[in-house]
Amino acid sequence: MPPKNVTKVLYKPDTQSTDEFLAIVNPVEYKKWKAGDTTISLTEVVDSFEIFHSGQGAQGYLGRPSKQQLENIFGTSKDIDAMKILLEKGKEQQGDGFTWGANTMNPTRGSAVVDKGKGLSGF
Repeated sequence: MPPKNVTKVLYKPDTQSTDEFLAIVNPVEYKKWKAGDTTISLTEVVDSFEIFHSGQGAQGYLGRPSKQQLENIFGTSKDIDAMKILLEKGKEQQGDGFTWGANTMNPTRGSAVVDKGKGLSGF
């Protein structure tokens, strides 16, 4: 099943850097919030308070930044404060969803089953 489309806000602290930080947002609520509607709670704007990081640009693997990375980039390690900065300074992008699980494994590496010399029936 293909991943569903998502709307993300991407923040790149430096144009020369491959570091990118992103959050998944509700596009309708994000547009209102970005336009200055302060009555909208951040919980309505973001999918979760997860900030993702890639050190390899848009094609890299996404992980969670360390508190030190958040402190260095956003000046705070508090999730809510870093999220506000990311949403204010970032750019909205439509994109494909994320693929998790078995689909991320390299198929040329073979199966994930370990054969200890007894064949598959010997486990």
